[in-house]
Amino acid sequence: MATSNRPAGRWGWALAGALVLAQPASAQLFGGGELQRKTQALEQQNKALQQSVDALDARLGKLEATLQRNQQMLDLLQEVEALKAEIAKLRGQDEVQKHQLDTLGKRQNDLYADLDQRLAELARAGSAATPAAQQADPQAESQRYDAALKLFREKDYAAAIAGFKDFLNTHPDSAMAANAHYWIGYSYYAQKDYKTSLATQQKLVATYPASPKVPDAMLNIAANQIAMDNLDGARKTLRELVAKHPGTEAAKLAERRLSALK
Repeated sequence: MATSNRPAGRWGWALAGALVLAQPASAQLFGGGELQRKTQALEQQNKALQQSVDALDARLGKLEATLQRNQQMLDLLQEVEALKAEIAKLRGQDEVQKHQLDTLGKRQNDLYADLDQRLAELARAGSAATPAAQQADPQAESQRYDAALKLFREKDYAAAIAGFKDFLNTHPDSAMAANAHYWIGYSYYAQKDYKTSLATQQKLVATYPASPKVPDAMLNIAANQIAMDNLDGARKTLRELVAKHPGTEAAKLAERRLSALK
């Protein structure tokens, strides 16, 4: 019994040893499959992450492009605001200059109204001695003219226009006819009817070229041109006034306006 058990024991030990030697190979076989699966999973995860990164890069690129466009728009808006500020500044300067010109014009016409009154009296005194004046009614002529001028001084411009037109219709050959045309033109200017005012003063210059009222009419022509934004025309008129009527009060005012228009 003991002898027969030894071989069995040796074979048992051999089998056990074989099993022990076989275990690492088996472990390597099964362990390698698990590693491969983990590797594949990691690769898939890495691929997914890469896709996410690519998608984020694309979104970032779009955002950067949008920001760049927005920056360009912001730059444009800033330029627009700067231009608006510059325009507002220029408009302010223009309003100041127009106010100064308007103030000069009003002062000028207050002086002219007083002077006109004196000239009218002198003209009536001179015409009263002529035979034609004996036939006409110098007192009625004087009353009509003075009444219209009074309406102008009171700033009742519509009534002043009607009064001076009535004066011209009744006394077309009066020594004060050019003056009446001037006040009609200036009354239209005061009413901001610049087109009619301009035409009236131009008619005065053409009809009464030798009248002392021509320089004043030219000054008012320039004022109408300025009001109508015809600055080139205004400069031309003012230069012509200075050249043709030097030394007159109107020429002095024209020089000031030319300086303001530069």
